[in-house]
Amino acid sequence: MPTLYSVGSTSWEWLHDTFDPVHTDKIANTAYVSANAHTDRFGDEFQVKTSDFHSFDEVWRYGWDDEFGGIPPRPVTDRAIATGRKTNADRIIIHYMQPHTPYRSLDTAADTDVVAPGGADLSVWDLLQSGSITTESAWQAYTDNLEWVLGDVELLLSNLDAETVVLSSDHGEAFGEWGLYGHYRHVPVRALREVPWVETSATDKQTYEPTLEPPENSNNVDDSDVKERLNALGYR
Repeated sequence: MPTLYSVGSTSWEWLHDTFDPVHTDKIANTAYVSANAHTDRFGDEFQVKTSDFHSFDEVWRYGWDDEFGGIPPRPVTDRAIATGRKTNADRIIIHYMQPHTPYRSLDTAADTDVVAPGGADLSVWDLLQSGSITTESAWQAYTDNLEWVLGDVELLLSNLDAETVVLSSDHGEAFGEWGLYGHYRHVPVRALREVPWVETSATDKQTYEPTLEPPENSNNVDDSDVKERLNALGYR
């Protein structure tokens, strides 16, 4: 499989280094559909603002699934198809969260009685390091999440028109390489930086009609909610 060396080893770093003000013209012709809560940093920690894009849809603000503890692929697919059918932007970036944690097939609360000091829940990476779960079970859960999102990508590719589509990732995941688990900023390790780069195309066969619409108050997510959602994704 063709690969590329990413500019970042976390979403924060990738967003910061990819959307540099030097690329203002390209950004202005880019529609962005995002499940990643790090986009809340645009206009604050990042010089580029969401208003600098052709359009910006932060699906994570209203498509969040509290029971799952994250944002599943389908809300993102819905908004991506809707955006693709109406936009005249030169390009669309569709930022799914999967195969990122949480893993739908791995209920760490049910699979282990281990908790952090003070009773806090441990992440899959904490459990993996402590030996409470095996690398094989964590990897199987990661693969299941990947298959989950690729199923939606397949739906997406038959409901958008695009001469060129690139399937890639902002960063990878470490499962013990160099003593690392998960991902961290500014780490030049292949497991975190080497990502797939697969080119294909898309044809809108009109086989799916999205139903999700952003609510009028979709931006009304306060700082505590943003932190809670980032924490749920393992960003503490």
